[in-house]
Amino acid sequence: MARKDAILKLRETLVRRRDALRRALAGDLSLLQELHQTKTGDVLDAAADTVQDELNSQLLEVESRELTAIEDAIEAMKRGEYGNCTDCGKPIPLTRLRAVPYATDCIGCRRKSELSSDDSGGASWNRVFDNMEVDSV
Repeated sequence: MARKDAILKLRETLVRRRDALRRALAGDLSLLQELHQTKTGDVLDAAADTVQDELNSQLLEVESRELTAIEDAIEAMKRGEYGNCTDCGKPIPLTRLRAVPYATDCIGCRRKSELSSDDSGGASWNRVFDNMEVDSV
């Protein structure tokens, strides 16, 4: 399959995911507003509601970031810039784009970025999960 055909299929995927996220976010926001209007029973119910609200808020944030990335990818397609690494300018392999259709960088540049962010005190999730495995053994 030619790269252009694959990118057209990826556009369809992005549009479907964008529409699904928009519907989900609209529903989640209205549900959160509805839940805030209802009164809770006791202190434990209020605490459970607060925890649930925080989890829902974090999920909304993640979905919102994904929606923004998808919309940016669709705009890049319109400009003819989709599929090229923003750092090195080389075409992003189709395998990466199929895995993460809104990717803006190739694997090499992503690795460099992650390595440099590790030096600046950023969390390395691989190390966090590796430590969890050692602790649970």
